[in-house]
Amino acid sequence: MAERIVINTGPLIALASSDVIDIVGKLPYEFFCPQEVRNELDNGQTRAYLKIKPTWLTVLPCASPLHPVAVASLDVGEAAVIQLAMEQGIGRVCIDESKGRRTAQAVGLKVTGALGLLARAKTLGLVPALAPLVERMIHHGAWYDPELVRRVLAGVGE
Repeated sequence: MAERIVINTGPLIALASSDVIDIVGKLPYEFFCPQEVRNELDNGQTRAYLKIKPTWLTVLPCASPLHPVAVASLDVGEAAVIQLAMEQGIGRVCIDESKGRRTAQAVGLKVTGALGLLARAKTLGLVPALAPLVERMIHHGAWYDPELVRRVLAGVGE
């Protein structure tokens, strides 16, 4: 059975804009996102951004309104990702932004990001090399701390 993961807008945009989103769909995860993330993606599309509608992504609504404190301190998508994971008993989230990552960890969730997903693809043999994919993501506007990139690449032997 595939591990379940709730994914945020940022990683989806980074993966799609770099044309590597299909690789992620081959991972042994069942991907979910809250309606708020789907709305952010759709709103971006109306402003001429990429159409991001991977077939492997299931949209689930949060059972209750987002907590005002979470929305005050996080992006709506991040707050919804964390809340949905907690409501559904999903132990892992995919968030790239540091504040959202720290908050998710603080409530006991395991956290990965777009780089982590691609590193997993490399370890499973779905891609021959990670560095070119990371370079493509950075070229297309994603920003990652250089030390993080170095650690992720070293972790997969690159």
